[in-house]
Amino acid sequence: MKMTNLKTALAFVAASATLVACNPTTKNTDAETQDSTALADSVGSIAVNPLAHAKEFPGATLEIASITAEKVGSDSAKVTVKYNVSNFELTAQTEHDHHMANSHDGQHIHFILDNEPYAALYKPEHSVTVALNSEHYLMSFLSRSFHESIKTNDASKLVKFKVTADAKIEELPDSGQAALFYSRPKGEYKGDDTKSLLLDFFTVNGSLGADGNKVKADINGQEFLLDQWVPYEVLNLPMGENTFKLTLVDKDGNAVTGDNVSVERKITLSAE
Repeated sequence: MKMTNLKTALAFVAASATLVACNPTTKNTDAETQDSTALADSVGSIAVNPLAHAKEFPGATLEIASITAEKVGSDSAKVTVKYNVSNFELTAQTEHDHHMANSHDGQHIHFILDNEPYAALYKPEHSVTVALNSEHYLMSFLSRSFHESIKTNDASKLVKFKVTADAKIEELPDSGQAALFYSRPKGEYKGDDTKSLLLDFFTVNGSLGADGNKVKADINGQEFLLDQWVPYEVLNLPMGENTFKLTLVDKDGNAVTGDNVSVERKITLSAE
């Protein structure tokens, strides 16, 4: 956030009797990373601020080499996904100056099946058990070591598939509808990691903008409209359980319909 904008936001908070949680949308210039929902709070309310992307990885690619299945028991199948990764080193530590939770195991793949919490893959292969005769969405993307996604088409893959009654994989067509996949925050945070949390998500089949679709982030009942596809930092969360709900909305603030357009997670913060 630019210093002039930060000073203006602080002055507004000091002059107001209450803090407005859901800010009006303002049009961003191409050179700015400021978001219409960025808050600077001096009294402890939750703040959500956009960040510049960390180290870029030009040419990084993620491809799905294969998806296979084998029957397990009478009603399930073991699905195995194998990837090809280029121009990106799994397990390497990403250079960054963000003070956020970082994986000691380094860079990885986020494996998100049906918008459930992701599995972090440090090797380009993963297996999961699902029901026979079921349909699934698999969102995969390359991730920096502190879990910020690489937001390019080449570094991500979305696949819809069906596991048939006899444990065969059938790839299904993409609907072309806008969709939103939740990534961070996730799980439990302790100590210094509770001070600044990464809010990160992946959008497909459309873009975000001041005059277009946005992501409505409801954090413990406080709402923020995010109109840029960038990483965000979340500040001033209380200890204990916190609830995040992300919803894709249109330019008028109405919830977008379709699959994978709204996701809710609970995370926990503790001092130690």
